[in-house]
Amino acid sequence: MTTAVDITHYGYRVTWSEEDREFVATCLELPSLSWLADTQEAALTGLVHLVGEVVDDLTRSGKPVPEPLATRRYSSKFNARVGEH
Repeated sequence: MTTAVDITHYGYRVTWSEEDREFVATCLELPSLSWLADTQEAALTGLVHLVGEVVDDLTRSGKPVPEPLATRRYSSKFNARVGEH
């Protein structure tokens, strides 16, 4: 894998899916991806491999690769618009 970003910095989550009766792993930066498996470890391993392949494909095709949420910088400003009463 030759990824443009360090995918180990992505936010991963593994939860139990009662509907599927398996563990499901998801990635915050790529919410359309998931991986089902019998164990938490297998779900996470499968998803990390899939994320690596997707990031490689995005990089090769010149498409934007999501930046890990943990490394994003924010301005610390909060803007709110409220309507007139």
